[in-house]
Order: sequence, then C-alpha cells, then structure tokens
Amino acid sequence: MKNLGSILLVEDDKEIARIVCDHLRKVGYHITWASTGKEGWEDFKQDSYDLILVDLMLPEMDGFTLCKTIRLESDIPLLIVSARHEDESKIRGLELGADDYLTKPFSLEELSARISSHLRRYHRYLNRPEEEKSTKYEHGLRIDFSKQICYLNDEPLLLTSKELDLLLLLAKNPFQTFSKSELYEHIWQQEDVDGNNTVTVHIKSVRSKLNDGSRSAKFIQTVWGVGYRFIGEVLI
Repeated sequence: MKNLGSILLVEDDKEIARIVCDHLRKVGYHITWASTGKEGWEDFKQDSYDLILVDLMLPEMDGFTLCKTIRLESDIPLLIVSARHEDESKIRGLELGADDYLTKPFSLEELSARISSHLRRYHRYLNRPEEEKSTKYEHGLRIDFSKQICYLNDEPLLLTSKELDLLLLLAKNPFQTFSKSELYEHIWQQEDVDGNNTVTVHIKSVRSKLNDGSRSAKFIQTVWGVGYRFIGEVLI
C-alpha cells in the first residue's frame, strides 16, 4: 500500500488512539502515537511528520501548550481533536496556530477527509521554489529556513546549534517578544531558574556575529524588562 504520509497522534485515551491509528494505517498513513503532551513534543523533535493530531486534555503538557510550542518551530498542519465543545476552546486553539478543530465524537471518514485536505495544501506549500523559502533582510542578512542556514553579506554565519536555534525561532516569529525564560525553556528544553544568564550570553554572541549592536539593533532588539524580539526588515 502506498504511504500517504507520516502522522503524529497525541492522545491520552488509549481506546480512541487505537481506533484512530488502526483506521489511518488501513488508509495508508504511517502513524506514531504519543500518550502525553511532553512525549508528543519529544517525538516531534526527534522525527519528521507531515501532520499532527492533538487532543487538548493531555497529561504533562496540555494540547494548547503543545500547539503553541510546535507552531513556533514549524508550519506543519496541526489538527485539534477534542471533546471540548466550547467556542472559547476552539478559538484559542486556532489562535495558537492550529489549522482545524474536530470535535469528538467524529466519523473516521470525516477525519480522513480533513487530513487529506490539509496535506494537499501543505504539500503545495512545500513545493514552492526554493528561493521563496529564503528570506532576505536589510543590512545583508539572509535566512534559508528550509535548509536552516544563515548568511551575512553572502557569507555563511558560523553559529553554534543553540545560537542558530535562537535566531531561527526569533526570525520565524518577527516582532513577537519572547522572555528569557520562554527562550531558555523552548531551546534548551529545561525549566529556567533565577540567575540563569544562558540566553543573555547566547544572544550577545549572535549579535556579535550579526554585527548587531544592542543600542542600535538591526535584527535582535532588547525589550527592556521583558526579553527579545526580531525586528529585521524584509527586502521585497
């Protein structure tokens, strides 16, 4: 049977997970099942998927947090599958970056149809010419998000893995302010503690390599008392 794509299902109800996994495997998808939000996040980081199905009521990390965390990293289709019917939950999920919201109970045929629809759109996005995925900014910065390579004045920027992760995260979310704790917990996947200056040190190093002064920032701006944000101006 032809492999239609790889799907990550994050669902703590074992019976629902079994039914969904069995159905989608029969249709032709490769399925990975995670039973907690934290496990889902770890699976997402370790492997490559075409689409993610997320329940909201999850142990360790709820579905809202998982959607928000994944969306900061990727444009992958995110479908919420939840028993929560309230409009507030639907609106919040969509505002956090989910592409669709399916309320339990649902038919397996409808689930398959929605997955197929979102995958078609996502594959069209992935098939764009490579130059469209590379963004040029004023002052000589260019970021190839698909290859995860950064250039300054056409020369590759020699960034460490964590420096690159920081710059990509900020640049993917322009003008969004991140606190030091948010950056540390997202990039280092550890809980932040008082007195931790890891983010400050890494941001200083990235700025130095970008020739970006903190007092007249061109790319990474300090929001005093809050954190940092990316302010690079895209060249059109």
